Amino acid sequence: MSTPRNELRPEPTLAPPAAARPLAVAPVRWTNPHRLVPRVRWAVQLAYLAFLALVGLEFARFVSQATSDGPLTAARPPAVEGFLPIAALVGLKRFLLTRYWDEVHPAGLTILLAAIATAFLARKAFCSWVCPVGTISRALEWLGKRTLWRRRWPAVPRWLDLPLSSLKYLLLGFFVWTVGQMPLEAIEGFLRSPFNTAADAKMLLFFRHPGTTSLVVIGALVALSLVVKHFWCRYLCPYGALLGVASLLSPLSVRRDPDVCNDCRACTRACPAEIPVHTRLRVISPECTGCMSCVAACTTPDCLGVTRKGARALSPWLVPAVALSTLLGFWALARATGFWETSLPAEAFRFAYRLMGIE
Repeated sequence: MSTPRNELRPEPTLAPPAAARPLAVAPVRWTNPHRLVPRVRWAVQLAYLAFLALVGLEFARFVSQATSDGPLTAARPPAVEGFLPIAALVGLKRFLLTRYWDEVHPAGLTILLAAIATAFLARKAFCSWVCPVGTISRALEWLGKRTLWRRRWPAVPRWLDLPLSSLKYLLLGFFVWTVGQMPLEAIEGFLRSPFNTAADAKMLLFFRHPGTTSLVVIGALVALSLVVKHFWCRYLCPYGALLGVASLLSPLSVRRDPDVCNDCRACTRACPAEIPVHTRLRVISPECTGCMSCVAACTTPDCLGVTRKGARALSPWLVPAVALSTLLGFWALARATGFWETSLPAEAFRFAYRLMGIE
C-alpha cells in the first residue's frame, strides 16, 4: 500500500526564539594593572620640581641679602647643594681618605651618596623619578611627540647610538680622573676656598644671567631633545653615567617572559632610552632608568615584571618605592646626625660672595 506523499515530507524545523539562542561571548580584553605608573611618575617629578623651585626662591633671597649691606635674616636652604656635584665628588674623596664629612656643603655629599645608593638598590630611578633635568627632558619628549612625531619617534641607528652613549662615560672618567689625581692637601685647600664656598651663588648667577654661549648650548640641547628622546640624559650626563655603573649591581631589574610575550613591542616603544626590551630576558643595561614605562605599556598578562618571572614577578611599584624611601632615609639620617646643615655661619658666605665679586 503506497504511503501518501504528504507523509514523506519532513516536518519543518522551527527556529528557537531569540531569547533561547546562545549569545556570542566577546573576548575579555586584558587591562594592565600598572598602566597608571607613568601618571604617578609625572606627579612625583612635578612635585619635586616644585619643591626645587621653592628652594631656588629661598636661596635667591638669601643671596640677595648676603650681597647687600642690610641684615642677613634669610635662611640658606641646604638642598641647593644638590646642584654642586663636582664639590660633592671632591668631598667624597676627602671622606674616603680622612673619614671627615664636608663641612661647607654637607648636603651635597649626602645627596650624592643617596643617589648612588638608590642606583645600587633600584636601578637609576633617581634619574626618572626625582632628577629635575630628567623631568625637563621628559617634558620635551612629550612636546616633541605631540608636535613633530605624532606617529612615531625616529629611532637612533645602533651604529650612532653606541658611540654617543659613550660620551657621558668619557665625561665621568674625566671628572673621576681629575679628582683622583688631587692630593689631600689640594682637596682641603679647594673645599675651604672662597671659590668653593661661593659655588652655590655662582650657580645661581648662571641661571639668572646666562651668557651667549650658555644660551646657544641650552638651545641646542632643547632642539636635540625634541628630535631624540632625552638627548642630554642618554648621551651627555656624567651623573647619570655614574648611577648607571652603580645600577649594574642592583638586585631589581625588569624581566620578560618569552613564553607569553606576543612581540607587540609596546615596551620598546615606551622606553625613553630606546632599549629593545622585547628582545631581552632581563633588562640589566646601565641605560635603564627604572621608570617602569615598559611594564606599564605591556599588553600581555605576566609578561613583564620585576626580577622574577611570570605571575611570581615583583610589583613595578617596588622600584620607585625603594628609591624614594632611600632618599628620604638619607635625608632624615643626615638631619638627625648633623650632616645636612653647613657648619659655616651666614656671614662666611657673605664674605665669600663679596670676595668672588658676586653682586
